[in-house]
Amino acid sequence: MDEKEKQELAEETINDSVESEYKPDVTDYSDEDPNSDDLLDEDLDDEEDEEHSTSVKTRMELYDWLQCIVSAVIVGIFIFVFLGRTIGVDGASMMSTLHDRDRVIMSNLFYTPGNGDIVVFQAPSEAFGGTPLVKRVIAIAGQSIDIDFETGDVLINGEVIYEPYILEPTHYNRHRFQGPVLVPYGYVFVMGDNRNSSTDSRDPQVGFVDTRQILGKVLFIAIPGADEFAQRDWSRVGFAR
Repeated sequence: MDEKEKQELAEETINDSVESEYKPDVTDYSDEDPNSDDLLDEDLDDEEDEEHSTSVKTRMELYDWLQCIVSAVIVGIFIFVFLGRTIGVDGASMMSTLHDRDRVIMSNLFYTPGNGDIVVFQAPSEAFGGTPLVKRVIAIAGQSIDIDFETGDVLINGEVIYEPYILEPTHYNRHRFQGPVLVPYGYVFVMGDNRNSSTDSRDPQVGFVDTRQILGKVLFIAIPGADEFAQRDWSRVGFAR
């Protein structure tokens, strides 16, 4: 091999080396998924939908709670105005049916006083300071009432009535009540169940009660009064009879 051929061979070797060194790195992306960008967008959309769904659910729960609270308030107002309201018992004149500091529910909706009803009425005398009283209706208009203070019996139209609710027989106020008396129209005759510790229709301070002064009928014992030991007898909760 002469000098010229050697020189040509050397130049070819150098050219091959340079081409190999500066050959661009071409990566084949033919195996990549062409839908990968779409999948990424779908994942982001799913996350946004989930966050939106959680936000909507939270708002719906808050709305449900608010609706329940508003409904409870409306029902409470309806019961208070149209069906009944609570009132506290002060004193022991209705023992043992009602105790001191009992909380009771009363109503005057479509109410007409009847024998045996427990009623709340506005005291007719300034002697009570305008405080409502709680007593039991014993006689209504047109009925004659008398009391046998010796036996403790109460008579309506000459007949002894059955009174399982009294604490003890009626002996008190024998000098203030003179019977029999006829209950006038528009009035009732009331007495406390604790007959010997009650200021009621037997006493001139109360006398016959005008039915227009009746605030309502006691229906239910809601919260029993606490005794001297701050204990409550929850078994007494129920309808007042």
